[in-house]
Amino acid sequence: MAGTNRRERLIADGLTKPASPAIVLVEPQLGENIGMVARAMANFGLGDLRLVAPRDGWPNERASAAASGAVHVIEAARVFETVEEAVADLTYLFATTARPRDSLKPVRGPDSAGAELRARISAGQRAGLLFGRERFGLNNEEVGMADEIVTFPVDPAFASLNIAQAVLLMSYEWMRSGQQEAAGPRFAAPEVPPAEKEDLFRFLGHLEATLDKANYFHPEEKRAAMSQKVRTILTRANFSEQEVRTLRGMLRHIERRMGRSPRG
Repeated sequence: MAGTNRRERLIADGLTKPASPAIVLVEPQLGENIGMVARAMANFGLGDLRLVAPRDGWPNERASAAASGAVHVIEAARVFETVEEAVADLTYLFATTARPRDSLKPVRGPDSAGAELRARISAGQRAGLLFGRERFGLNNEEVGMADEIVTFPVDPAFASLNIAQAVLLMSYEWMRSGQQEAAGPRFAAPEVPPAEKEDLFRFLGHLEATLDKANYFHPEEKRAAMSQKVRTILTRANFSEQEVRTLRGMLRHIERRMGRSPRG
């Protein structure tokens, strides 16, 4: 997908006018689980399924069989090599997790998250939900890519949900939020859409390179933790496209003052 004109990519995907959140599965293992996810999505009107490096490859006959008629979701599913590629065109992302994280990101329950997704998508934004692996969910770096965390009010003594159950719960809350929206105010003040994740990731890479040049990541053994903290702080800001452009312009100015050539 890299290098493709953004509007051409959206037209090719048939998603220029978003209607529902994207469901992103990170490294799903079993085709049956993917099929049950597709079935849960179809139950509540969702159709944008994205798979990041499925273990058993794609297409998968077991996924089609387990979908129980939700073939349209399976056939439209798209496969990506990395999470960054899968969420690049989104402007808002929830990460689902059952574990407390060393993160300053806002945390919502499923009903509040469903309402937030509905509000953003109704405003023309592109939003999605990130679901982790069957065995251990999402890692900290993947959670760090999201704007907010959504967690489910389950029994702490047995908090584990399988992928299809988690997707079913959020798909239900997505549909229920539409009923709540119908009873809401007739209009609201316009919001400035946030930047696409692709632009945000590019800015973060640019910033890390500049900080690296300035020897910010020191000592070396703390580099990963420091980098993750910087990314967590900046993804919480929910920058608009114009704000990201301004920030990159500031970095180019700093680089020029440091004697480097401005980046592209």
